[in-house]
Amino acid sequence: MGYIIGVVSQKGGVGKSTVARAIATTYAAADWNVKIGDLDINQSTSFTWLQRRLGRGVEPVVAVETFGTVGQALKIADAYDLMVLDGAPHATRATAEIGQKSHLLVLPSGLSLDDLEPTVILANTLVSEHGVPVERIAIALSRVGDSPRELEEARAYLEATPYHVLDSQIPEKTALRRAQDGGLSVVETPYKGPREQADRLIQAIIDRLESVTN
Repeated sequence: MGYIIGVVSQKGGVGKSTVARAIATTYAAADWNVKIGDLDINQSTSFTWLQRRLGRGVEPVVAVETFGTVGQALKIADAYDLMVLDGAPHATRATAEIGQKSHLLVLPSGLSLDDLEPTVILANTLVSEHGVPVERIAIALSRVGDSPRELEEARAYLEATPYHVLDSQIPEKTALRRAQDGGLSVVETPYKGPREQADRLIQAIIDRLESVTN
């Protein structure tokens, strides 16, 4: 049986698909058989990202498939070393199902309270109403600006919660947006500084998955 990592959010615009793609490409580069299950049937941004990737012949190959339900994705999950479930950009019943079935559930968030508060509310709901274990939830900071104080305040806010906050963060950089426009993930950009920050965040996700599954 392969691993399942869910990436979900209470709202759009917090880097959910960015994180999902970075996880998938990192594992695929290590010769894992990986699939992204794109559960946002209205936008299917990960699927259209794959089309750009295939058009440029980018390797490693990462399979992406759009699914109408979590159940459909789970039916084929065992055929892969890792299934990354890229949830819809708002909390739904499917979000709870992703949380219940995932070995690790990553919740991306920006630094503003408009992002942090819904993220924590979603985590609380998943734990208290849907039985997702606290230790399986990890919060990833994404689309981070250049203010060290803002980053410090966001981390302090999250440290007051019971949830694991991942080391490093994905910065808000033109280079990372352009990379994804070209079918790359943020860990594949040629620009060293932003890539290294993203690499450290994905390594923190890998380490957390190993911690909660061993």
